[in-house]
Amino acid sequence: MHVTLVHIQVKPEHLADFIAATRRNHEASIREPGNLRFDVLQAPDDPCRFVIYEAYATAANTAAHKQTPHYAVWKAAVADWMAEPRWGEPLQGLFPAS
Repeated sequence: MHVTLVHIQVKPEHLADFIAATRRNHEASIREPGNLRFDVLQAPDDPCRFVIYEAYATAANTAAHKQTPHYAVWKAAVADWMAEPRWGEPLQGLFPAS
């Protein structure tokens, strides 16, 4: 299982727009081949801080996600809404075994 934690800090004035755009990306991403999870998490102490937990069965599935039209639309839409550059933390999922 190939996991990426995407860390995001959003500008407060774009919070609602970011959540709406990210919901659309989530809904399309969970239908991708090899997608195991695509969770969008919001920090309880800072509503502008998010982590997206992406889990795909293979590295190829992860790479394919970044080539999808819905990802391109999301990436372009949210680019100016970030308070700082987003960053991905790649991890190897151990349990559950995929």
